[in-house]
Amino acid sequence: MPGTGRGEVLGLDLGGAHLKAAFARDGRVLAARQVPCRLWEGLDRLAPAFDVALAGLPPPDRVALTMTGELADLFVDRAAGVAALVEAAAGRFPGGPLLIWAGREGFLPPDAARHNAAAVASANWLATASLAAARAGNGLLVDIGSTTTDILPLLAGAVRFAGYSDAERLAKGELVYQGLTRTPVMAMADRAPLAGAWVPLMNEYFATAADVWRLLGRLDEAHDQHPAADNGEKTTLASARRLARMVGADLGPDGAEGWRGLAEWLGGAQLRRIEDAVLLVLSRERVPASAPMVGAGCGRRLVSDLAGRLGRPYLDLAELIQVEPEAAAMAATCAPAVAVALLAG
Repeated sequence: MPGTGRGEVLGLDLGGAHLKAAFARDGRVLAARQVPCRLWEGLDRLAPAFDVALAGLPPPDRVALTMTGELADLFVDRAAGVAALVEAAAGRFPGGPLLIWAGREGFLPPDAARHNAAAVASANWLATASLAAARAGNGLLVDIGSTTTDILPLLAGAVRFAGYSDAERLAKGELVYQGLTRTPVMAMADRAPLAGAWVPLMNEYFATAADVWRLLGRLDEAHDQHPAADNGEKTTLASARRLARMVGADLGPDGAEGWRGLAEWLGGAQLRRIEDAVLLVLSRERVPASAPMVGAGCGRRLVSDLAGRLGRPYLDLAELIQVEPEAAAMAATCAPAVAVALLAG
């Protein structure tokens, strides 16, 4: 991998459902991309995802990698997943240097990373939070992705996290399994108001959060990169049909508009779950009321909503970095990839 001497860094966030890439030169993000990568279906899904994510980008001076893909049930445990993904990345970038983000341990070379799986596994949140803390000083980072939400207090330029592993972070409210597109509707609520009654939602994978936000007109289709629950169309009518199934009903004569009320309630229910976790974290760390909520991820419009509900200013992650204007929106969506690119640079 030839170096250019211009501080060119490729940041990668290797997840279980998406591969995110960010290309930076001398601390300025020039490009950011997200491509679907259904890693649970096999490690062979990684190579074509790399091809798409890297198309047209020049060879970087170094590559910085973070991951959550080790959690995929393709692997027997996280240690095996970390080892396999580090090996795959090393094979893709044989010329090096390849730097693996290990959270509290900083960046490690591949061999050391393989032996520090607990530090490497699902540490991408700390990369984003470390960058945000260094740039914002005080605040509350809320990164709403396609599947999960990360909530981290930022105080005096430091990340004040209470948990490090997924298990610890779940228990502390810093990791919430609610996302903009991939969350099954049955995980957003267990019942919904319908025609004056509380109707239980079916515990079936009939619809996802993408259907809810699409029906409400608040989904950027570029963020919904995986098939719908029924492998059907991604239209408001099809989304309404899938939501109707969640309460044992058919679309009906009113079409999509007849199910907008259900979508509004489900969207509110998801936002309330995230808000509850935010309030839990804020009850532990007294982030100044004047400090902003820093929004990242494809669902950061919801972070702006939360900031308004809690009376806090909102700050988009893209406002904290140097980035080409045309890449700004995707850079905030691909926050961990951007973070490791800038931290490694």
